Amino acid sequence: MVGSSEGDIGRTGAGQVRVMGWMRANLALQRGHSVNWVPVGLGMGVAGYFAARSEPSLAHWAIFCGGIGLSGVLAVVWRGARVVWIGIALILFGFLIAGVRANAVAAPQLGFRYYGPIEGRIVQIDRSQSDAVRLTLDHVVLENLAPDRTPARIRVSLHGNQGWIDPVPGLVVILTGHLSPPSGPVEPGGFDFRLSAWFDQLGAVGYTRTPVLALDDDPSGLAIDVLRMRVGDHIRSRLTGDSGAFAAAILTGDRSSIDAEVVEGLRATNLAHLLAISGLHMGLLTGVVFAAIRMGAAFWPAVALRLPVKKIAAVAALCVGAFYLLLSGRAVATERAFIMIAVMFVAVLLDRRAVTLRAVAFAATIVILTRPEEIAGPGFQMSFAATTALVAVFGAMRGRGYLLPRALRGVGAVFLSSLVAGMATAPFSAAHFNQFSHYGLIANLMAVPVMGIVVMPAVVLTVVLTPFGLDWIGLWLMEQGIGWILWVSATVAGWPDAVGYVVSPPPLVLPLLAFGAVFVVLWQGHLRWGGVVPVVISLALWSGGERPALLVSDTGGLLGVMTDNGRSLSRGTGDSFAAEAWLRGDGDGVSQEGAAARGGFNVAGRTYRTEVAGWDVLLVRGKTALDQLEGCDGADIVVTNQRDQVDRPCEVFDLQRLQNSGSVAIMPDGQLKTARQVTGERLWNSGGGRQ
Repeated sequence: MVGSSEGDIGRTGAGQVRVMGWMRANLALQRGHSVNWVPVGLGMGVAGYFAARSEPSLAHWAIFCGGIGLSGVLAVVWRGARVVWIGIALILFGFLIAGVRANAVAAPQLGFRYYGPIEGRIVQIDRSQSDAVRLTLDHVVLENLAPDRTPARIRVSLHGNQGWIDPVPGLVVILTGHLSPPSGPVEPGGFDFRLSAWFDQLGAVGYTRTPVLALDDDPSGLAIDVLRMRVGDHIRSRLTGDSGAFAAAILTGDRSSIDAEVVEGLRATNLAHLLAISGLHMGLLTGVVFAAIRMGAAFWPAVALRLPVKKIAAVAALCVGAFYLLLSGRAVATERAFIMIAVMFVAVLLDRRAVTLRAVAFAATIVILTRPEEIAGPGFQMSFAATTALVAVFGAMRGRGYLLPRALRGVGAVFLSSLVAGMATAPFSAAHFNQFSHYGLIANLMAVPVMGIVVMPAVVLTVVLTPFGLDWIGLWLMEQGIGWILWVSATVAGWPDAVGYVVSPPPLVLPLLAFGAVFVVLWQGHLRWGGVVPVVISLALWSGGERPALLVSDTGGLLGVMTDNGRSLSRGTGDSFAAEAWLRGDGDGVSQEGAAARGGFNVAGRTYRTEVAGWDVLLVRGKTALDQLEGCDGADIVVTNQRDQVDRPCEVFDLQRLQNSGSVAIMPDGQLKTARQVTGERLWNSGGGRQ
């Protein structure tokens, strides 16, 4: 027996040695590639900060700082586990920078509903979901509110007759309007607008139905914004209709003049990315400049042989990209694209390979360090998913040749890039927007090449010819290309079943999916295929996710109950943002009016009653109906859009309680959840900047 035990111990020891050897061999393969994992570690830490249910205390921050220092020391001392300690340090540092950023942008938020006079300076003009012109104002003045309690920025949608002024950046305006704090998630675990508003220092949102009047002109610090407006107006004066609006959008980022039907068609065909000034536009524009300078120099051999034309072209393209960034309004997506382009051209200046996973990792690291909040947004996820996939696929093909004849390689490259980018971004697009285009690949194959071959070169040509009064040539070419893109969008969007809808994924789906995909791309060796496991798990969780049986809006004015025919809404109008978000989250493409016609409620005047998951729920709208309510009228839960002063023998979610709890959900098993229970007490929802 002793001999047997010694044999077992020997076999166990040999097995451990083999495992350790296998691990060392796999880690050795990662040498030279570990820098690609830096944004992954930072991103995990940032995600941890935003997933926390409470704001860290000073003691927690001290522990994190100590942990970073200790991990750094252990990485130097304990070389055998250096990768592990560096990874821990990166995760802790990511958590730290997210917290620093969240506290650095703290600004007052309105803590009550306001109606009265508003004064502010226009800094941005866009359109709301209802297609109304919307103004973002700074230098805000509100009646009877001290400057240190006034939001740094507010956003106001303009309704009614507004022909009194021509809104331009720098114009100080006065109006009378309604304001309220940024709203929370429309359902527990849903998109939290307060979070994005916090980082934009947007302290209140609202609307006005009275005329907006000009008070003064204060363009200080807004010279680029004024230039943007003038460029946009010039383009729209030369290119009328949808083509002019589209051209102004891709050059200046101003989408305020684009027809809502055009935007919807672009979304339905997966061409909406052509409107957002992102990697495609920045890459095409700077690529045209880079190629034009290099090709132009080839006509003068004396220049091409004596000067570093490639580096000169890179500097010129970088300068053009920087100016495009300013002209486009410095949107986050454009900043992200410029960082990526800058990394590539700097690599050219340093005689390094420009398009590599290391360049992508470096760009992602810069974005995370400067704007950590962006990792939760669809822009960051989709742009880096597409870029990483394209670099990985074309990198794997480098040096292996093409299966297609030389004459067809350009077409093949366009097809492959559209296919790869579409597949990489599809799950993130579906998760955030709950829809996908059945014919998106076809539309992109028809439109994207025209964007690169016609539209963006025409932009460069227009700029070059403008001083000579010949800009009409470039604008005419641009109009032809844009006309084709809009025709493709309208045609493909009109095909049967052009758009499909998908249910919102549970919280763990995207993190698992992203980590698995990143592992497949970044890990070196056969172990990389282990990343398929979390991808499969995430898709299984997505397919098995359950939706709430009942949803209550945070205004107390709308209920949504799940029926055999889909979610039924208590009303066909009102709370439209919540209604649309609920239906899209269910993977349901029906309109609010159509959902209200499904039944599911016993309606009596301004009361709506339903039974779900063992709960009898009663919605009471309006003060008169609430005053007439006796007790709970047999209901387990009473919901109202009024403040209820009566002590009732049931759960009551009145307006005051809903302002604290946020939206409410009853799950199929009868569990009751509130938005506040899911998000916890954070800076952006607990009054950290609210007055």
